[in-house]
This record gives sequence, C-alpha cells and structure tokens, in this order.
Amino acid sequence: MMIDPQLREKFLGGMSHAACTVNIVTTDGPAGRAGVTVSAMASVSAETPRPTLLVCVHHESLAASKMHDNGVFCVNVLRDDQAYISDTFAGRFKETLQDKFECADWLPMPSGSPRVVDPLVGFDCTIASSNRIGAHYVFFGEVNDIFIAERGSPLIYANRAYGATSRIETAASIGTAKNASKNTLSVGCFHTFSPYILPEIIERMHMRSPEVLIELVEGDQRRVQESLQAGETELALLYDIDLHGELDKTPLTELEPYVLLAEGHPLAQKNTLTPKDLAEYPMVLLDAPPSRDYFTGILESAGVRPNISLRSSSLEMVRGMVAHGLGYSLLATKPASSMSYDGRALVSRVLCADAKPSQVVLTKRKGLRLSQPAQQFHDFCYDFFHTNSQGENK
Repeated sequence: MMIDPQLREKFLGGMSHAACTVNIVTTDGPAGRAGVTVSAMASVSAETPRPTLLVCVHHESLAASKMHDNGVFCVNVLRDDQAYISDTFAGRFKETLQDKFECADWLPMPSGSPRVVDPLVGFDCTIASSNRIGAHYVFFGEVNDIFIAERGSPLIYANRAYGATSRIETAASIGTAKNASKNTLSVGCFHTFSPYILPEIIERMHMRSPEVLIELVEGDQRRVQESLQAGETELALLYDIDLHGELDKTPLTELEPYVLLAEGHPLAQKNTLTPKDLAEYPMVLLDAPPSRDYFTGILESAGVRPNISLRSSSLEMVRGMVAHGLGYSLLATKPASSMSYDGRALVSRVLCADAKPSQVVLTKRKGLRLSQPAQQFHDFCYDFFHTNSQGENK
C-alpha cells in the first residue's frame, strides 16, 4: 500500500494541534510486565455492559505484545506534575534507568496491571478486541475498575510539548459579568514581565479610579492572545512576536537581551560577552514561548549551539538556578533586585550579538472600542513607558 508522504506530514502536523491527555498504559500477567506512554486514548461507549475505551500502541512496542498475551491493561491518566513519568515510559531515560517502573510507586489493579499510586485517573481493562491499523494496534478495553483522584489536573500534550489545563470563561459569561459591573477591567499580560510592569500601573489606576476592579490573566504568548480573541480580556501586554493579524498594537518599550550569571561565574569577570564566550558553558533556558526560541535563536544565529542543561518556564526559577552556579541564562526582563529568591547574588552582563531587542506592546482586538477603564489603562501604560524613567529601565 502506497503512503502519500506529503499528506502524512500534513496529518501529523495537524494532529499535533489536537490536545490530548498523557497516559501510561501498563500490563502484567503471564507474559510479564510492560508499559508505554500514549496520547491516543479515547472513550468508545458507556452504553455497553461495561464501559469501553480504546488505546493505540505502536506494533513494535514491547507493551503491545505483552498486552496481547496478558489480555489486560491499565490506563494511567497522568497529573500535570507527572511529566517525568511520561518521559521515562517514552524511553527518554533508557540509558540511565534500567527499569522504567522505578520512576514511580505502583499498586496492582484487580487485573494485575500496575497503576501509579497517585494518577489523576486509572482505568483497569480487559481486552475485548484489537486490530492493527498501519503501524499501531488499536486495543478496545472493557473497563472493570476505576481509580479517580480527589484533586488534580491532567497533563496535556499539544504542539509537541507538555501543557496543563486552565479554565477559560465563555464569551457569554464574560459579557454577563461585565454587564453586572461596568467598572471591571480584565487585562492580560505575558507572565515573565508582568510582575515588573503591572503593579505600578495598577497602583496609578487605583489612585485615579479606585472604583475600577482589575482582573488579571497571566500566561504565555498563546494563552494571553487567546484571552483577547475570546473576549476574556480587553487589553493585553505582550511581546511583538507572532501576534495574530486581528490584533491592534501600541509599541511601549524595547527590552535588550542580556546574560545572567552567578556572581562567582568565570564569565562574570567580563563586562560584555559574545555568543562565542558562552559556547562551552551550560545554559539554563527560560522555557516559555516565544522566549525560548528567541534566546536560542540568538546563539544559533552566531553559530553557537546552546548547551541546555536545565530549563524552566518560571523566570524566578531560572534566576535561582543561575544563582546556584548551574549555568548562565539569556533574559530580557531585568528585575530591580540582583538577588535570587533564596538570597544568592546575580550579575548581568551586556550581550554583544546581532539580535533585535524584544518589543513590548499593548494589544487589543481590531475594531474594539475601549471601555473608559480600558482607555485609562491604555493611557497609563503609554505614560509609564514614555515619560517615567523607572519604566524605561524595566
């Protein structure tokens, strides 16, 4: 059977946008124990004698053959703080971990299949049927027993990266709330620089209009843009990177990239640094789009392949790891304090590289007529960055 390679790539690219829960499918029995990470898990029907679900497992996976022979499996739906379990069963630590099951504590379900002690959900299944389609086996499982955690959120996989769920209000509920309170203003902001911009602006708003209630939506570039498009927020502070064409923007300021180092780092002796200076040292990456691509792109454009040893989506976590000598980082937001949360000294050095500064913009939906509180906020933002010397240093 011929496969259309172009259609296949488009299909994979399209499916990468379909958010899925991350699951560990395990089995145990006469054929032995096995497990594998899968995202292809779905409900089939609750209107059968026993509820039915399906999972898809690659035919070359050891788990597939053992599931066939054992006739049972358990679907462990992971929590959003259990990505390490997913990485382990996806084979990312096979060089250092001989037994994948060592990454967590397990309990047997009634079928004997292992269940993570504390997943979000555990479905214990007997295989009703299976069918190979292409490179995967589709296993239909009759659910015999279910474990459900009292709290927690699912680990999500989309756009080839892990994520977590966040409740988004519908436009209807937002409109109802706004009608109930004409003096409520919802503002979005990119999460890394929001603590260094918003507090003073909000203070000014409260001094001028104390009756206005400000609600914040903080997140990465995608999350905040979506809040604007859905009407969840009226205004948002974002980087001018990959913005949707349906958004209007007002330029506010530019943030120059710099090198962050521990006070005792060997490179701290220099006042300016180039990408070549950083090549041999480990990097702590601010792993939040679009920041991660922007910073790694600066190095790659200079012919330097970044040696990423640690990564975090939290700016303060990155600063903390750098302060402990675990690597350097490239950042654009520069807090007033030169100390990490736990009191370690940090230094910043000028980065000499052919890199465009990051531009911070205030955005809104095109054609949207701003409410009076939103127009006040817009004016305060513009004034903050264009006439306030403190704002110019942020």
